[in-house]
Amino acid sequence: MSDDDENDAPVKKKVSGKKLILFVVLPILLLGGAAGAVFALGLLDPLLGGGEQHATEETATEDAAATEGEAVIDPPGVFYPMDELTVSLSGTGTRKNFLVLQVELELEAQTDVARVEQMKPKIISEFNAFLRELRTEELNGSAGAYLIREELYRRVSQVVAPTPVKDLLLVKMLVQ
Repeated sequence: MSDDDENDAPVKKKVSGKKLILFVVLPILLLGGAAGAVFALGLLDPLLGGGEQHATEETATEDAAATEGEAVIDPPGVFYPMDELTVSLSGTGTRKNFLVLQVELELEAQTDVARVEQMKPKIISEFNAFLRELRTEELNGSAGAYLIREELYRRVSQVVAPTPVKDLLLVKMLVQ
């Protein structure tokens, strides 16, 4: 019977080194790394009261830059909305596709608006000449929007020269 008692008793196994590392050491290292990252990124500053000091330092730096005559942010120009254009696209299929496009011009000063309004018929003519030659395949994705934006910007800059155009913004672009 003593042999049976020895076999029935649970045998304690020694924990292997791999399991110890996997279930004890690794989680401790991960938690320590996460805590270090939170501290280094300053995510605890508002909770610990250090956020106000950091904010006042940033404000002081911005004030110093403004007093030295350096612009912190480039002020926006004057935005001039162009009329919405609806253009039929060229294609080989029987189905006609249309492009609905609305753009805004960013001009440097309010005085430039008069020149743009004076040249508006020519600007629209240039836009139509370019847009009518486009195919639907050319308008897919962000590359198509970039193509249109750059070409229209180039054309409007040529038409209204020497008046500078800062930017051309695509407000609406719809292919039907």
